[in-house]
This record gives sequence, C-alpha cells and structure tokens, in this order.
Amino acid sequence: MHLAVGAAALPAAVRGAWALDYPTRPVRLIVGFPAGTGPDVIARLIGQKLGDRLGQQFFIENRSGAGSSMAAQDVVAAAADGYTLLLSANANAVNASLYPNLPFSFVRDIAAVGMICSAPFLLVANTDMPAKTLPEFIAYAKANPDRINMASPGIGTTPHLMYELLRMMTGIELVHVPYRGGYIPDLLSGQVQVAFSTITQSLQYVSDGRLRALAVSSAKRSDVLPDVPSIGESVPGYDASGWFGICAPKATPAAIIDKLNNAINATVAETDTRTRLIALGVPPLSMTSAEFGKLIDDDTEKWAKVIRAANIKVE
Repeated sequence: MHLAVGAAALPAAVRGAWALDYPTRPVRLIVGFPAGTGPDVIARLIGQKLGDRLGQQFFIENRSGAGSSMAAQDVVAAAADGYTLLLSANANAVNASLYPNLPFSFVRDIAAVGMICSAPFLLVANTDMPAKTLPEFIAYAKANPDRINMASPGIGTTPHLMYELLRMMTGIELVHVPYRGGYIPDLLSGQVQVAFSTITQSLQYVSDGRLRALAVSSAKRSDVLPDVPSIGESVPGYDASGWFGICAPKATPAAIIDKLNNAINATVAETDTRTRLIALGVPPLSMTSAEFGKLIDDDTEKWAKVIRAANIKVE
C-alpha cells in the first residue's frame, strides 16, 4: 500500500518540481490584435517586465482575427505547459456569444492566470453636439431619436456593446455606424456625432478641445481624466470597462499558474509599470487567478445578455 501511494504521488511531485523551475526556455505571449495597437503595447510592456522577473524572454506574437478568437484558439490548442500564453481581453468574453460556432469555449478551455488592467472607454462627442454633459446628451437623444450617428469599429465590438447596454438602460436610440477602419476623422468633422473610444485613442483630441468627453464607461472616474464623470453617476449600475489579462491552456499545472500570477501581480505593482499603464488610460488592476476567472465568467454572461437582447449578429 505504501509503495502504491508513493507511486501515485510521484508524478505530482515531479510536476511540482518542474513548475518550480519554470520557465526554462522562452515563452510565447500571443496577442489577438495587430502590432502597434493598445493591446500590443500593453503586451510588450508586461512581457518585457515578466521576462526580466522570471529570467526568460517573453516573445510577443501577433495573431489578429475574429476579435482575438484566432489567438485564443491557438492557445487552446497549445501544450498546457506555460510556454504559450494569451493576452486575453474582454473581447474574448464577448466572442463566446457573438460567434456561436467557435470550435472552443473560452470559459471551459482557457485558464485565467492574472489580471493586468481595466480598460475604460470614453463616450466622446463632436464639439458641435448641443449636449455638453451626459444627462444633457441622454435628454437630447431622447428628443431626437435615430438622428444621432454613433460610430464604432464594427458590429459586436466592445464600443458597440457599450452603446447597446446604454440604450437598454436609458431608452435612447442612436444610429449605429460600424466602421472597418478608423472613424476619428468622421467624428472630428461631424459626419458621426458620438462614439465610445479608448482613452488612449481620444485623450489628445479631448485635451486640445477637438472632442468633448461626456463620460467614462467604468464605474469609477479615470485617473487620467478625473474631472470627467462616470456614466454610472447618471445611469446607476452602468459599468462597461474593458480589461486585459493573461490566460493559458486549461490543463496548465496550478503551480505554474500560481507562479505566473505572482509575477504578474508583482509587475503590475511596480511604480514604473503603474505609471506607464495609467498614461495609456488603462488603470492597473491585480487579481488572484480565481478572481480573474470569475470576472471572465461574469463578463461572458453579462455580454451574452446584451447580445441576445439587441439581437446582434456578425456576418
């Protein structure tokens, strides 16, 4: 019996020792967005810091397509050994309902490792818009249904869903104008009047007065724009922040996930990292792997309800 128990415990002990040595070779961090975009900048910042902390290089590999679903699929299919990771985003939680025929389940097939930051958006308006505050905008939109054009990067994208959630909670009706490319020039010229934009994308235009910031999408105000109220201050319960974190294949050993989680949290806590993330408009945020997993579950359910209620379908 003692021999049998010892034999059964041996593989676990070997895996534990293997995890303690992790990483012994370079790590791939797959990003589901193009090089030079906000997610890519975040991945390169955190990847460099993790490499310095753990003693192995973290290679950034861009694999854009289907709102980060192609990158997630690559990670799901990879060996569960901690050497292939995903820069995950709230888009991955959205895609679970937006793309019903995906060959994997993000919740079932991915392990949450660590949170990096939240990613609030700004509801910005062309300066010719008569409304100067969010309550004024809601009142103006209700008085002018289907006469205000709202730009987004495409059907089912995070900004589109943020609008749909706001529509459900306030009753406003805007004309959604999905773009395949950048919409900022049309927003500046007034061809479209409002948009949910990342803080990174719109901060300079707000700072120099070419766009008006009506509200920030997160539950709390942004450290970058502390004078801009949150939507929740006028629409109680509204909270639609994006987020970025790191995930791994589901069967990745717990010891490796714990080691990575500790390294991510320590990296995010560094003054230099925090300063750089805040400057990008993405407040640093640390979580245990379990807490991050619950956030993914909750966001998947939250956006599934919005997608069903708005009957959003991608072509």
